[in-house]
Amino acid sequence: MIIAIDGPAGAGKSTVAREVALALGFAYINTGAMYRAVALEARAQKLDPQTNEAAITEIGRTLPMRFGAGGTRLFVGDRDVSEAIMAPDMGEAASKVAGLPRLRSEVVARQHEMGKVAERECGGAVLEGRDIQTVVFPDAQLKIFLTATDEARAQRRIDQWKQKGHAFDAERALLDVRERDARDASRDASPLRPADDAVYLLSDGLTAGQVIERIVNLARERMSQ
Repeated sequence: MIIAIDGPAGAGKSTVAREVALALGFAYINTGAMYRAVALEARAQKLDPQTNEAAITEIGRTLPMRFGAGGTRLFVGDRDVSEAIMAPDMGEAASKVAGLPRLRSEVVARQHEMGKVAERECGGAVLEGRDIQTVVFPDAQLKIFLTATDEARAQRRIDQWKQKGHAFDAERALLDVRERDARDASRDASPLRPADDAVYLLSDGLTAGQVIERIVNLARERMSQ
């Protein structure tokens, strides 16, 4: 079984997807982390997404990315970049490189192969990130579009930054959420939108545990059909 979880930035996709995978014994693949890793490498090479699409596409094709620790850590070669890619400014950087059509084509192919391998080896996979349900796995057995209000998503970002010891600005966090939503929804390559057959889940007023339980129950219902 493939479970595809999409939704805007800060909706809690990573936490929910990771715990759903754990509850079902499936592999967990954070596809958004892959774009962050590409953005991190592009920054290291001083490549501007507006003028260096070919070079950044090559990074997406060849960067030696692999997940470890149950999908919770991302390695580039032997280097653990899990903390570096979650710095406050990396979300915007990832969104910019993710808008490059040729890069997306390369990364989507890698994500699809990861999902199929996990399905064969683990019996299933939970993938979360942009366009998972509309482009990467449009035939996924369960698609979830997880969202929340702008204010709730901005607060989640602030909480994450606090936990990691990063500086934050509440007003800027809300502005970042809204700017990224607009950029992700309006881009030509795989814009943010729910699949026609996705389950739309608003997490406001729900604990993470309640959201996880709801998705796990939906998955089990579909597996039993």
